[in-house]
Amino acid sequence: MKKKTILIIVIAIVCAVVAWLFLAGPLSATKAAEADEADAMERLKPVGPTFNADSAYAFTKAQCDFGPRDMNSVGHDKCAEWIIAKFKEYGCEVNTQKADLKGYDGTTLKSTNIIAHWNPKATTRIMLCAHWDTRPWADNDPDSTNWHKPILAANDAASGVAVMLELARLLNQLPDAAVTSDADAAHTLMATRSLGIDFVCFDAEDWGIPQWSDQADDGDSWALGAQHWAKNKPGDYAPRYGILLDMVGGQGAKFYQEGMSLQFASDIVAKVWRAARQAGYGSYFPKSSGGMITDDHIPVNQVANIPCIDIIPYYPDCEQSSFGPTWHTLDDNMEHIDPATLKAVGQTLVQVLFTEE
Repeated sequence: MKKKTILIIVIAIVCAVVAWLFLAGPLSATKAAEADEADAMERLKPVGPTFNADSAYAFTKAQCDFGPRDMNSVGHDKCAEWIIAKFKEYGCEVNTQKADLKGYDGTTLKSTNIIAHWNPKATTRIMLCAHWDTRPWADNDPDSTNWHKPILAANDAASGVAVMLELARLLNQLPDAAVTSDADAAHTLMATRSLGIDFVCFDAEDWGIPQWSDQADDGDSWALGAQHWAKNKPGDYAPRYGILLDMVGGQGAKFYQEGMSLQFASDIVAKVWRAARQAGYGSYFPKSSGGMITDDHIPVNQVANIPCIDIIPYYPDCEQSSFGPTWHTLDDNMEHIDPATLKAVGQTLVQVLFTEE
């Protein structure tokens, strides 16, 4: 009797397993096929104009041609005038937010945040931002004799502003929907025309405590311009979300999902990384998390209460820095700017803007 009972139980278990395999197998295969199809559809749905990487590269070089743009320098002031003029050239209304800020060492920093508004009358707005000042010290350079020299900062400053300028140029060239014969294109244009884009260039981001200092670094010495902007933004300014661009032109860059961005605005991270796959640049935007970064998006989230994410590279295998081998070194120059990286980030942002409803 006992053996018979065990046999019946075994038979029941075997039948259940067979049934589960029979049902689950097709279901699993179906889910896998659906996932593959979804990924394929994402990769095959680019929209919007073509982002011109050569133009963005030229904008990067133009900033570097002013030399280092560290705080209170001649290059800094001349570059500010150039950035303002370029955004105005591309149809933006531009205003500035000037302030005397205190550096970690007590230095008074003559700071200028530059805010350019495309389609300023639109009430639905997206914020794109980047810092434009440069590091006054190459404190991560492998040669210690360079630690007190200012860097050219082709990637760690100029690249983010360059991508925003190219986007402003593209937006300024949009045709009227009325003259577009393609219905989908007309819908996309009309939807984009209903959006307003704010390009915010933060100053005084990179005056953070240098590695050669004996002062403790709690993070507050960084992103001074963004901190000031967040505390003094217009009270009624409430964009849907913000996207920060930091070091978006480096060779070999991949943009993992930054940890604080996931904490503050995981839905925007998902939106942008999906757009990268739709535009065909998913390989630059792995579906993996990187480290948590102190950057301009922190005060934007915590003080201004605007959900904002950071597109920033992560080099998990780089001994020099997880931000890449040129970070805060004299090698951060045009020789190490890759137009393909600028293209991947820029086209992803085009995809984001032109799929926004």
